[in-house]
Amino acid sequence: MPQLTEAKRSCYCGELRKSDIGKEVILKGWVHSHRNHGGIIFLDIRDRTGLCQVELDPKNIAAEYFESAQKLRDEFVIAVKGKVAARPEGMVNPKLATGEIEVKASCFEILNTSQPLPYTMDSYANMSEENRLRYRYLDLRRPEMQEIIITRSKLYRVVRTFLHENGFIEVDTPILTKSTPEGARDFLVPSRMSEGMFYALPQSPQLFKQILMVAGYDRYFQIARCFRDEDLRADRQPEFTQIDIEMSFITPEDLFEPMERLIKKIFEEIKGAKVEIPFRRIPYAEAMLKYGSDKPDLRFGLEIKDVTDIFRSCDFRVFKETIEAGGVIRALCVPAAAEKISNTQLKPGGEIPRVAATYGAKGIAWFKMEGEPALPNSNISKFFAAETLASLASALGAAAGDLILIVADKPKVAAESLGQLRLWLGRALNLINPDALEFAWIVDFPLFEWNENERRWDSAHHPFTSPMPEDIPLLETAPEKVRARAYDLTLNGEEIGGGSIRIHRSDVQETVFKAIGIGEKEARHRFGFLLEALSYGAPPHGGIAFGLDRIMMILMKRDSIRDVIPFPKTQAGLCLMTGAPSDVTDEQLRDVHIQLRREIKE
Repeated sequence: MPQLTEAKRSCYCGELRKSDIGKEVILKGWVHSHRNHGGIIFLDIRDRTGLCQVELDPKNIAAEYFESAQKLRDEFVIAVKGKVAARPEGMVNPKLATGEIEVKASCFEILNTSQPLPYTMDSYANMSEENRLRYRYLDLRRPEMQEIIITRSKLYRVVRTFLHENGFIEVDTPILTKSTPEGARDFLVPSRMSEGMFYALPQSPQLFKQILMVAGYDRYFQIARCFRDEDLRADRQPEFTQIDIEMSFITPEDLFEPMERLIKKIFEEIKGAKVEIPFRRIPYAEAMLKYGSDKPDLRFGLEIKDVTDIFRSCDFRVFKETIEAGGVIRALCVPAAAEKISNTQLKPGGEIPRVAATYGAKGIAWFKMEGEPALPNSNISKFFAAETLASLASALGAAAGDLILIVADKPKVAAESLGQLRLWLGRALNLINPDALEFAWIVDFPLFEWNENERRWDSAHHPFTSPMPEDIPLLETAPEKVRARAYDLTLNGEEIGGGSIRIHRSDVQETVFKAIGIGEKEARHRFGFLLEALSYGAPPHGGIAFGLDRIMMILMKRDSIRDVIPFPKTQAGLCLMTGAPSDVTDEQLRDVHIQLRREIKE
């Protein structure tokens, strides 16, 4: 039997077309399926480009080949030599790109066998994620996953090409670096050569890209690996990839323009989607008021409104006490939902109060627009004057059949609970167009946020974010009023990028450190190299980082970034395929000067 192992593959399985009829080809790939029809064996052979049907007819191949073909099973690796022929009339498969042809084999060779699979390639719908990650090498064979990984590769190419063409310089930065407080826990790596000392894996290349600006590389980018030791969820992983960008001598608008063109290029070239630029700009305060989120989903309406003033003189105890305590009354009007949302869903313990309670709301007040003329009506209507209810309906533009939901609480709780209810209702009532792409820049963030547990101010983004120039005098006297020169790019309720204009003056940087409780000694210890660099002629600069995995998740319409990362971790941070993290030997621990407490190790 001829050896096809060393023979060169003539083309990929999914590339053959009607124009190739009559050509002799050598294909190599996996047996996707096999079937015996009246003594003729048909195979679907698969590689990353698709499927091709192969016919093994005892009239065309030697007896020893046909005998060997009886041993073929799914996922065997084979090589096939034969001629491309048209499929018989009535046997064309319009669902396949290769559906008009087949390869009539003259010989073939089994290059490797396969054990019976733990699941079939067609059983994805019933496959647990645990099994998919445990056998990731099989999961990645599936055409659906191969499309994702190939698209990811295309995304890398589009990004690199665009940024190179627009004058950006690609620079790689260290993976083993210094531990610095940037908002999440660092992954630490013990040093063998410096006893008792540790490297940290970078949460981002933030400090290094600022150093590159000081060094004069005014347009930097990197497709960077980043590491954060934080609790995981569908859109978080302990290691992830970001498109990291920094520019010198810019304002936010100078950055928005090329970044919008980059995002437009990505979505148009990869998905053929139409993207209009410039993107809308929404101040942070407006986003939190109208949508209850700083990453609003703009594919549907349902804007939240503040109705505190309408109820300011009412005697309803919950509303009255909330307003007196400095809280707010916020409302959401849901058109034509009075009949779609049942009283069971609205009453205490129902779906809607449960959603709101998850984000801190103590309860939900509701009204249904009823009567002629329509007015808000519910089991608490009797506590309000008719004029108050009429004013509520007018302020919300409510009409007959509408549902009004109200939360009375602290501004943060009212915003977040109604924001999440808004999203829940958007999904439950099918208000969201899954094909829409709604981008927005969120701007004018506060520079600081209050840490209730530690009774101090924290950086809302990170401590290298520049305050608005006119707000710098407020850093020490009224930090709650200081606005940041920060911006996030959102898409369909996801934050896909975030950045800011950076602090380029060491005196301003030290003042910001002081405002968040980092004293001069700690600042010098943690960030001495950056503060020193800023004192040597640092230019004004700023940048952004896009979450490549999150962009991929949206491009491929998936619910989790684990679906678009080649080798992801579970929500517990485990790699089920390799068994990481795993224990190491005592000798390895001694090399890095670490001794485990025995009871913990056991």
